[in-house]
Amino acid sequence: MNIEDLRDYCLSKPGTTEGLPFGEQTLVFKVGGKIFLLIGLEQANRFNAKCNPERAIELREKHPEIIPGFHMNKKHWNTIYMDGRLKPALIRELIDHSYQLVLEGLPKKLR
Repeated sequence: MNIEDLRDYCLSKPGTTEGLPFGEQTLVFKVGGKIFLLIGLEQANRFNAKCNPERAIELREKHPEIIPGFHMNKKHWNTIYMDGRLKPALIRELIDHSYQLVLEGLPKKLR
């Protein structure tokens, strides 16, 4: 998966918006005004996604391409490398998981 595929997939999620709130080099995807994914435009081979803490540990132990979230709360965020070793289906699953966690945390009127 590359950055264009990732962007298209994120934007296919209902209610998703994209922006550059942290400057021109970090593309951010939100649902209900809350971040579910960030990707650096200079280093577009990795992104940060939210994750359930228990699942985050399991993923990190199983996949060296998944590490604690760079510049994020390491308990709740992972950095995922898109270097070709992770299957696109797993990357989409991790994006779905992040989106769903954020969506479920929103007040009912925003869902």
